[in-house]
Amino acid sequence: MNRRECLAGLASFLAGSPLLGQKDVVRDHSRVPGINELLNAFDFETVAYAKQPRTSYDYPAYGVDGEFTMRRNRQAFDWVELIPRRMAGAAKPDTATEVFGQKMAFPFFVSPTGSQGLLNPDGDQAMHKGAAAANTLMAVSNNSSFPFDKVAAAAPSPLWVQLYPKQALDANRTYLEACQSAGAKAVIVTIDQQASSYERNLHDRNLGGRGGGTVSRFATARPTNPYRVSEMRLWYEWKFFDDIRPMVKVPMLAKGILTGEDAKLCLEHGVDGIYVSNHGGRSLDYGPSTLEVLPEIVDAVGGKVPVIFDSGVRRGTDILKALALGANAVALGRVPLWGLGSYGTPGVQRVLEIMQTEFMQAMQFSGAPNIAAINRKLIRSDFP
Repeated sequence: MNRRECLAGLASFLAGSPLLGQKDVVRDHSRVPGINELLNAFDFETVAYAKQPRTSYDYPAYGVDGEFTMRRNRQAFDWVELIPRRMAGAAKPDTATEVFGQKMAFPFFVSPTGSQGLLNPDGDQAMHKGAAAANTLMAVSNNSSFPFDKVAAAAPSPLWVQLYPKQALDANRTYLEACQSAGAKAVIVTIDQQASSYERNLHDRNLGGRGGGTVSRFATARPTNPYRVSEMRLWYEWKFFDDIRPMVKVPMLAKGILTGEDAKLCLEHGVDGIYVSNHGGRSLDYGPSTLEVLPEIVDAVGGKVPVIFDSGVRRGTDILKALALGANAVALGRVPLWGLGSYGTPGVQRVLEIMQTEFMQAMQFSGAPNIAAINRKLIRSDFP
C-alpha cells in the first residue's frame, strides 16, 4: 500500500466514524471575546454560536424549507438607500415614541420568541431583565419557557403577550385572562404559522444528527389529510378575532400580515394594530420580504391603527428604514436571542443598547431630529 492509498483509507475510516454525528466534539477553540469587545449584533451571533450546543443555537436560526424568505428579509434592506438631510439640527435626536398610549424610549421592542430556555436556563425571565435594563419593551411568547406571570415578576417594565389561536375558545379565555391579570399591556395574535417545516432540522435528523427543532414536516399524530401535514392551525378564520374580542381588554394586534387586503380585513374585525411579519422567514417560504410589502400595508391602513414591523432587522439603519417606510415600531427577534445565548441578561442589555446607539446615530447622520421627522423623504427604494 502506498502513501496515497493509506491516507485515503484513513479518511474513509474517519468519515464513517459515528463521532462526526456529535457536532460539539469538534469545536472552535479560539478565544471567545468579552462582552465589551462586541461591537454589533453580528458579533453576538458569533459568540452565541461558539458558546451554545448546536441543538440550542440551530432552532432559532432556522428558516422554513429552503430559507429563501429568510435570506430575502436581509437582502431587502440593501434595496433601500438612506438620503440624508443636511443641516437639520439632529445632533441630539429625540428617539422617544408612543404606541397604544405606552411611552417607549426607542421605537423598537423585543418580539415574542419561544423556547428561550434553550439558550439560557432563565430563558424569558433573563430576557425580560435584560430588556428592562435597556429600557426596552418586551413581548412574551405563547410558548415561553416560563409562565407569563413569572416572566412579568422578573423585572418591573411592562410586557405585551403573544397568543397562538386555539380552536377551543375557553382555552384562549383562560390564557388571556391570566396574562392580562398579570399585567399584559397588549395581545399579539399570531396567524402565520399554520404548517411550517424546517428542512435543515429534518436533514440533520435524517443524517444521524440531533436536530433541535420542535416542528417537523410530518405530524406526530397522523392527521386526516393524505399529505401528513399538521392540521393544528389550518382552521384559522377571521371570525376568530370577533370571538375573542370580548376577552381582550387591551389593544389587540394581528401578527403575520403581508398584504394590504388582509390589513383591511383586520380593521373590519376590530384589530387595534397591524403586525407586518413573515415570522423571520419561518412561515411560508418564497413569500415576500416584509420590507417589500410594508409600504402597501401602511397605505392600506391609512393611519387608522399602528403598524408594527419585524423580520430581518440587524442594525439601527434597518430600524430607520422600516420607520421611513411607515412602520410605527419595529420588533427584534433573533438579535436579542443572540444576546441571551452569548451572555444571558447582560448580553440582552448590551445588544439592545448597541441597537439603540446605532439607531440614534442613523437619525443623526440622516438629519432626523425626532421620530416624526422620519418619513419616505429619507429613503429611496428599488425593490424588484
